Amino acid sequence: MIKTNAESQQFDSKLALPVMESFYTIQGEGYHQGTAAYFIRLAGCDVECPWCDVKESWDAQEHEIVPLLTLKELLGESKAEIVVVTGGEPAMYDLDPLTSMIHSMGLKTHIETSGAYPITGDWDWVCVSPKRFKKALKECIDLADELKVIIAHENDFRFAQKYALLVNIKCKLFLQPEWSHSEDLMPEIISYVKENPHFRISLQVHKYMNIP
Repeated sequence: MIKTNAESQQFDSKLALPVMESFYTIQGEGYHQGTAAYFIRLAGCDVECPWCDVKESWDAQEHEIVPLLTLKELLGESKAEIVVVTGGEPAMYDLDPLTSMIHSMGLKTHIETSGAYPITGDWDWVCVSPKRFKKALKECIDLADELKVIIAHENDFRFAQKYALLVNIKCKLFLQPEWSHSEDLMPEIISYVKENPHFRISLQVHKYMNIP
């Protein structure tokens, strides 16, 4: 039996998933920046980046278990052509049923993951954002269409370069300043990208636009 709250995390991922929030907005980061997209933010994460701006997503038990049919209704009410599944860490769950449902509606599937767990589901775009706190799996790095490394410290440039050597040749490479220190970090990132033009800069433009 599926419960409508997270007092119990006993649920069947073929029927429902723990969801912190879902909303129709503009993709603010990375390769698809500026594109309209419906976001499904799944709850639950054990990567626990200290600078994470959605720490409230970490504890899945604090959020509702939402039936896939409810998500389908919400998607149908929007004009979305792209559905972005993010977190938290979405790859903690079996996402085959979710992506099958999304594709059955004629919509594209994008995932944003740290790469710390095997990726399930059928994805049109895979964004891997590896973190120091839990190593990204090689199988996830191999699937990446987009590599997005958060720059919070000077050492993160070396971390980014390490992963840039591991991804496939078609993967798009992005450096993104950690938001709370973006003004201080931006000159260094600009300089680095000018010296290493295989990288691009990603900005969280949704924050400048004051949208989710």
